[in-house]
Amino acid sequence: MAPEAATPGGSARRPGELVLALATLALGVFVVVQAGSISVPGSTNTLGPRAFPYLVGAMAAVVGAVLVVAVLRGRYGQEEGGEDVDPGVSTDWLTVGLLCAVLVVHVFTINLIGWPFAAAILFGGASVVLGARPWWRAALVGLVLGLLIQVLFGGLLGLSLPPGPLLEGVAIFRG
Repeated sequence: MAPEAATPGGSARRPGELVLALATLALGVFVVVQAGSISVPGSTNTLGPRAFPYLVGAMAAVVGAVLVVAVLRGRYGQEEGGEDVDPGVSTDWLTVGLLCAVLVVHVFTINLIGWPFAAAILFGGASVVLGARPWWRAALVGLVLGLLIQVLFGGLLGLSLPPGPLLEGVAIFRG
């Protein structure tokens, strides 16, 4: 852990909090700006694909701005004495690697097998890597989540989530 610089008021200056606040603000602004480049069909009668990015980006920008002001005024987060973290334990790199592998498999299978099944791999695989048992229940919950997301975003909001070859002709899963 890096040493903290003392400020004239006696409190410790923690640059990490300012960096996080600025990164949150920058990310929010970036999302709002990029949301404007999302193409919207001319006959969209629903919220459309820009609504959620605008909402999330605006919320992130506001939170980031509030955090920047708070940190610059000297209001730092308090360390919790009851944290359930043991600083003496090393990182489990096998788990980190397996989670990265599950994410990579998800990314490369979206266009091959469709969003719902790729999401099932992501959700179920990450759950199993993190200790969910039995594995089949995690896979089933992952599949249900993938199908639900496909129905909500692909079917109801009309976003372009590829349903995959098994669900291509099903109207509620259109993407």
